[in-house]
Amino acid sequence: MNAAPWQLSEIAQRTSAALDAIFATEIETWSNLDPSIEMPLSDLAGFISGGGKRIRPAYCHWGFVTGGGDPSGDDALAACCAVEMLQTFALVHDDVMDGSPTRRGRPTVWAQYIERHRAGAWQGEARRFGEAAAILVGDIAMVMADRQMSAATEDARRVWDMLRTELNFGQYLDVLGTARGNVSVEGARTIMQNKTAGYTIVRPLQLGAAVAGAPDLHPWLEAHGMPLGVAFQLRDDMLGAFGDEAKTGKPVGDDLREAKPTVLLARARASASTGQLEVLDRVGPNVTDDEVAAIQQVMIDTGAIDACEREIEALLEQATAALDRLPDVNGSRDALAALADFVVSRDG
Repeated sequence: MNAAPWQLSEIAQRTSAALDAIFATEIETWSNLDPSIEMPLSDLAGFISGGGKRIRPAYCHWGFVTGGGDPSGDDALAACCAVEMLQTFALVHDDVMDGSPTRRGRPTVWAQYIERHRAGAWQGEARRFGEAAAILVGDIAMVMADRQMSAATEDARRVWDMLRTELNFGQYLDVLGTARGNVSVEGARTIMQNKTAGYTIVRPLQLGAAVAGAPDLHPWLEAHGMPLGVAFQLRDDMLGAFGDEAKTGKPVGDDLREAKPTVLLARARASASTGQLEVLDRVGPNVTDDEVAAIQQVMIDTGAIDACEREIEALLEQATAALDRLPDVNGSRDALAALADFVVSRDG
């Protein structure tokens, strides 16, 4: 696993400590209503503490610093916690939609509730209960994220509302694309711009700047963050198709089993021969390990992998060049450059 730069790890530690304190308070408060409520809150706390790079909080923090905020202060910490909780909401729901049994090397939330249902010999269908419980756990994460923004300024709230809306519409397009199949490169790019690029990098940067009282920086932060966010998702697509399970925490070829409408898959389809298309058409839940290997080979042979790598390099150059338009405050440019290098070169 590529080592995270200190500009990320330091904010990750501060955000994690704040999240631990929030969940300790929530568990104490709501367990008094009914002891059963401790379970979903503990699941969320365990999910958040059990992994995640804290990329979104780091971007929120450095957007705040770029906007003139005190890098050693806590004024942006609530927003940092909010974007990480929103990520948790998205992942818990995403695993339900995709039917993913593992996340970060451990059973997903819905899979855990299925096992609890079976172990307790409870009434009804175990899978339906597991999915329903996980949806509610994700909803709790969304509510808790929103509560962190209760004291936000009008500018910060505007960014926060856009972030949440884009995430959900992007997710819908992703689900629709998976169902329809054969999404074009441009269609896959639209999904990544809304589902990933916006809510992973652009909006957290803008949220931090808004908290610092510098919404005028939003266009320049987007000029840096959007190409970088697309590069981030392209790297994610590569990891979803070829990534090492020990590093990604998910089975090799997981995106292929879920038939994700990625730019990588769309590019392979666009350049494939008739025989290669037949191989690519095997993507889906019933694909075997041998078929995954065959699909991976087609992605290599069609040049889709090389094309994605070239685009990642070009997008990183574009994002790095855009840093010249931003103020350099307390090392913010170096921090954003270090984060950019990390998010496009990560291997898990």
